[in-house]
Amino acid sequence: MYSILFWLFICSSGYAQAAFSNCSAAFLDNKMIVDTYSPFGACILDQTSKGTLTVCTAALSDTENKAVDKIKFKIALRDQLTKTLTMYSDETFTQISIQKIMSKVQPGDHVVLITMQSEYSLPHNEILVK
Repeated sequence: MYSILFWLFICSSGYAQAAFSNCSAAFLDNKMIVDTYSPFGACILDQTSKGTLTVCTAALSDTENKAVDKIKFKIALRDQLTKTLTMYSDETFTQISIQKIMSKVQPGDHVVLITMQSEYSLPHNEILVK
């Protein structure tokens, strides 16, 4: 509960400023990927995952975390061995099939999500592929 309150404070404290004032998260078929929306949360997906990947503003509560509005994002891939980041595509997405991304990575790599507007806070922006 305290972790949710912490993140709600962080996300709402920016109302006086535009930067990072809206909480967002990565979702797979409308289910939030991060295991807990806290500083200790982790995003992990199996390479065989299926579904639609989105980045959305999030309505967070103790009982449920819901996707609200889709936001634009880009995708980069971080190689496990070299830590090199490469762009997945020049395209900007609001949604994409996770299978398309997983066909380009190996277990241990990371999928990095990049928001296109600074008003969105996306603290869990790296998805570990297992």
